[in-house]
Amino acid sequence: MLTMARRTQPNKALVSERIQKLIKVLSNGVYEREETIKLCLLAALAGESVFLLGPPGIAKSLIAKRLIQAFDNSRFFDYLMTRFSTPEEVFGPLSIQELKDNGKYVRLVDGYLPTAQVVFLDEIWKAGPAILNTLLTVVNERTFKNGQDILPVPMRLLITASNELPDEDSGLEALYDRMLVRVFVNRIQEKQNFKAMLMGDGPSVQELEPGLAITNEEYEEWQTHIDDIQLTDDLFEKIYQLKMMIEHRAEEGDGFAAADSELYISDRRWKKAVRLLKASAFYNGRDSINPLDLLLLQDCLWHSPGSRNVVRSVIHEFATQKAFNQEAAQDNANEAQRLIDDVNEEVANELCVTFSRETKMRKESFKYDFSKARRYNINHNPRMIKLVMLQQNPSVSEQEKGDSRWVYVDGDDFEKKVKAGQCDIYGFVNKNTHLCRLHFDVDAQQRLIIKDIANRSVLVGIAGTCGITTAQNDKWQAEAKKAAEKIGDAEHSLKLSRSSFHGALPHNFVSAELPAAIEQSIATASDSVSELNLEIEKSAFRISNLAEYFS
Repeated sequence: MLTMARRTQPNKALVSERIQKLIKVLSNGVYEREETIKLCLLAALAGESVFLLGPPGIAKSLIAKRLIQAFDNSRFFDYLMTRFSTPEEVFGPLSIQELKDNGKYVRLVDGYLPTAQVVFLDEIWKAGPAILNTLLTVVNERTFKNGQDILPVPMRLLITASNELPDEDSGLEALYDRMLVRVFVNRIQEKQNFKAMLMGDGPSVQELEPGLAITNEEYEEWQTHIDDIQLTDDLFEKIYQLKMMIEHRAEEGDGFAAADSELYISDRRWKKAVRLLKASAFYNGRDSINPLDLLLLQDCLWHSPGSRNVVRSVIHEFATQKAFNQEAAQDNANEAQRLIDDVNEEVANELCVTFSRETKMRKESFKYDFSKARRYNINHNPRMIKLVMLQQNPSVSEQEKGDSRWVYVDGDDFEKKVKAGQCDIYGFVNKNTHLCRLHFDVDAQQRLIIKDIANRSVLVGIAGTCGITTAQNDKWQAEAKKAAEKIGDAEHSLKLSRSSFHGALPHNFVSAELPAAIEQSIATASDSVSELNLEIEKSAFRISNLAEYFS
């Protein structure tokens, strides 16, 4: 009976730790280039190509030379393209001896691009068609036709660079599309880094620990394991969601997209990008892609500086709102807010004081039948009426901190003064017995309001003018309970988001800015949910005690 040999699985945790060390060594002394080196190393480990866009003199070639250190016994080839560059300078000169002896058109490729593991081609778009067409075949097939022979090309990483993009209709779109990772490399921005660069002796590569450089056997073995990494249905849905977000932004035609019209992403680019994400998962020690891997797409999906800004904006939105299902918490919070707002509005509309308005001799006045209002004897004044606050408020008086539930005012005095549409009057807040100055208004819907200490309007009802039925009370409390349950769902969703996010860390390749933004977004959402929860608790407490307040 035949059995298939099982492929030995590498220790992914050790692979991840090793890659981490490599990144640290390769980034030593190269200021503000760590993110670029991370992406280039990932591209090399996935067998993909990189395009560096940026002005001259910003260490693009140094980055490429650093990457060769990651591989054991590897060859490096670099070349500065000009309009006059010839295929011989890139792919090797013709063998005169071979042509003379055997009549064969063969190149001497040793030491040139066809035999190098890491290749750096500067000012790539200045090369002529003969070079670029051959290069396209090399990138696509990893082979080089040398006379009648097809030679395998060991190239693991091709880094191309330029301070410009290929011209439209130049026929270079196919090659440019093969540059999966695209990085904008800028001048040093931070003052201390700039000083260190000027004062230092120049960046130097630390000596690699024994066994840190990647051997040919390891590299080939890892390539086979990358394809075993899973793209789960959940992660596919997130990729598709991101794709829809980018396409929607393109359809909107915002400032950047309208100027460049460069948000088209080929199916081939998506396919290659997913393999890069699988490589990221593998070299982070995982068996499947996670949401943090998806953030690497910000350096894979842009075509021009304008579209780069759009893609990065979309990725940031995706990271902070959707990557770890933060929107589920937001949806629950929004529903809780809607429920509590609806019940508060229903309570206020049902119980608020509404005036009638009349105009005599061009003078406006407001009337309400205060005769039904219950009278209270407060501080030996038997004419006091009780005005109940129907909405949340910090307080209606600077002298009394905390939630104001009701106020007592002299009913006869209040009825006279409020006819003008507004009045200031002294009264008692809650159960306190010292007088406070209170300000009342009649709003545009002719409803009585009291101003809180933040000068916000709070609708008011009058005790004794209406009764709250048991059915009403039960209904309002049920709605408040639903809001509380929804905010509980939001809190649970945020716990899941935070747990999932922390479980995805650390990450060897993603820019540190994005995880920091995600952490902040979850913290901000948690604060908002906590505030809303407190608001709902106060509203629920108020609703459950309305019958007492109006007694």
